[in-house]
Amino acid sequence: MYDVLIIGLGCAGYTAAIYTARYKLKTFIIGAEEGGMGMTAAEVGNWPGDIEVRGPDLMERFKKHALSFTDLVTHKITRVEKAEQADGGFRLTLQGGETVEGRTLIFAMGSNKRRLDVPGEAEFSGKGVTYCATCDAFFYRGRDVAVIGGGDSAVEGAAIAAQVARKVYLVHRRNEFRAEPYWVDEMKKRENIVFVLERNVVEILGDQKVTGVQLDKEFEGSPELRVDGVFIEVGSLPATALAKKMGCALDDRGFLRVDEAMRAGIPGVFGAGDVTSGSNRFAQFATAAGEGAVAANSVFNYLQTGA
Repeated sequence: MYDVLIIGLGCAGYTAAIYTARYKLKTFIIGAEEGGMGMTAAEVGNWPGDIEVRGPDLMERFKKHALSFTDLVTHKITRVEKAEQADGGFRLTLQGGETVEGRTLIFAMGSNKRRLDVPGEAEFSGKGVTYCATCDAFFYRGRDVAVIGGGDSAVEGAAIAAQVARKVYLVHRRNEFRAEPYWVDEMKKRENIVFVLERNVVEILGDQKVTGVQLDKEFEGSPELRVDGVFIEVGSLPATALAKKMGCALDDRGFLRVDEAMRAGIPGVFGAGDVTSGSNRFAQFATAAGEGAVAANSVFNYLQTGA
């Protein structure tokens, strides 16, 4: 029986594990993929202490720090439930059927990339359709690509892709961007980025692989853009499926509802990071780390006092 089970191998989960282990709590941390959404950040310029650092490098440092205190497991979880012991606790069922039990639980699964849900998207996934421009832009050196979206990930992705692609079409349904001004300025410096604003992609076209996208309105005389790759960067959704099945409450936008102590409504259950309604839903490395620390402290207090 572990003192705490942490689900999530991202910024929030790693931070929580560092704190719980330093509290001398027997810690089990698990997740389907190491690094979480941090792995998709090409450049991080707002992590205190680092003027600039790559997301994967920062996540590797988080992981190394966590591993200095405890082990981690990379595995998919199929079920989370209350354990049957008289003194309570929780049970994780892993994909292979193995189970792990703990006295408390922290949900820190982060978020998943949002899909466009248009014809051709699923068919050409991995054949020109990708969900991380900063990860995959290198494969389209000297070719034409489209980036879909107007937030931080889309604008950053367009700026990164423009370093290697021949031309980058940034398709956004609005006339203004929601992204951080820094990345908007960086993007506008790139002469090979073409802004396709107030347009929606209604279909991804191809034959064996992507050949273009169909727009809902014409752009420069045609509703079709001929491209070799499509980077879909339209935001993300909190990964709350396991928490919801367990009975945790979600807010009106699907985030795990937590209070100021990161308590998730069920005694012994806590949340941290992008999966929660905390920090005004401001999904940043700094807020995820902060919530992970608060959740760990709350776990420690709960195990001491039961509250």
